[in-house]
Amino acid sequence: MTRRRPPARRRTRRAGRKQQRDAQLTALAVAATAGVGLAVMVAKWLVAHGWVLMVLLALAVLVGAGRLHTRRQQARWEAVRARGLRYGLPQLDALHHTRFEDAVRDLMRRDGCQDAQRVGGRGDLGADVKATDPFGRRWVIQCKHRRNGASGAAVGTPELQVLNGTARQVHGADVAVIVTNGRVTGPAVTFAKEQRLHVVDRQTLAVWASSSRPLWELLRAVPPPRRPTSAG
Repeated sequence: MTRRRPPARRRTRRAGRKQQRDAQLTALAVAATAGVGLAVMVAKWLVAHGWVLMVLLALAVLVGAGRLHTRRQQARWEAVRARGLRYGLPQLDALHHTRFEDAVRDLMRRDGCQDAQRVGGRGDLGADVKATDPFGRRWVIQCKHRRNGASGAAVGTPELQVLNGTARQVHGADVAVIVTNGRVTGPAVTFAKEQRLHVVDRQTLAVWASSSRPLWELLRAVPPPRRPTSAG
């Protein structure tokens, strides 16, 4: 005696899925038809009421012009603020070390390095600020903030060694600089001269931050410009 096989469920499932797909396609077709019909109605209404379209276009132009004016005003204000940016040593001493890096970045922007950015943080490999000056030179700056200013720990040779090991090889620096609001040891200064590194100590920082002179005018033996500029 043969056993009867139970009816296969796959056919039923396939039929159900097909019905669902058909229902979805029908719904999409209805929605598309309704959308086209609505668009046609709106177009006809606008043609019949052309003044409304003109008003909408005028409003769009006014809004666009207003936004453009606001952006230009902001850009002008930023340019004025950058040109007039000044810091005193007490201000710099009171900053958190990350805000000190921001201040150095902003000073580089004030000097004309439009692409200056703060990159400090974990894994920065000795670079806290990077910038390209108007003469095409690539600057890599390591910042060492001391909460107690001149009374804090002096920047020593090990910090300069980190900068020397990564600034040119890793970051492609033309000018490698260490900036501190504190002191720098004698051996560190000697090492910097030997390795063509630049040190901005507390005294140099005070002049740079409180004046309008760009940093490259305050440092000795800065590499020559990579490209001519209107400033040169």
